Amino acid sequence: MKITKKLFLVLLTILLATSVFAEEPVLIKEFVGQIEFVQGRITQLAEAVPQSAYEWRPEEGVRSVSEVYLHIAFANYLTVTITGGTVPEDAGFVMDFNKAHDWDTQTTDKIKILEKVNESFATLKERIKSFTDEDMNREVEAFGMTMTVRNFMITMIGHTHEHLGQSIAYARTNHVTPPWSKKDSEG
Repeated sequence: MKITKKLFLVLLTILLATSVFAEEPVLIKEFVGQIEFVQGRITQLAEAVPQSAYEWRPEEGVRSVSEVYLHIAFANYLTVTITGGTVPEDAGFVMDFNKAHDWDTQTTDKIKILEKVNESFATLKERIKSFTDEDMNREVEAFGMTMTVRNFMITMIGHTHEHLGQSIAYARTNHVTPPWSKKDSEG
């Protein structure tokens, strides 16, 4: 079969159109981008905070530094579970809000916490990357409400950014400058 210029252009157009439609939804790309951004900041900050500050809390009854980071991991696994995914068994995650405190207080060891946080982000990204437009329109029950997966994802990325802000305040109170702030002030 002889491929003419016209046939080549038609085949190229079909190939390009097919690949465009096969791409993941834009919101998924943007959500994964936000996950990677916030994970980077949380990880940098968690590494910069000394082990000795991991038990620090602003006052009794408020999460400590270690509990905030573990809570972020809990929320990542919660997102995976509520959206219909599964969490690796070795993560030790149980979706039980009555046991969330147990999850948040399981360790104060910086190395173990960093591992759990990074594993939870990896699991979350893997789950989110598999979503289709139909998945994002599906309804889920979360926090006593019915919402679309899309709305739930937006809620949860907001939640993660909230705890990043909390972690920044905790770090600065403990005389730790966020690493990215150091880079900005050196420029």
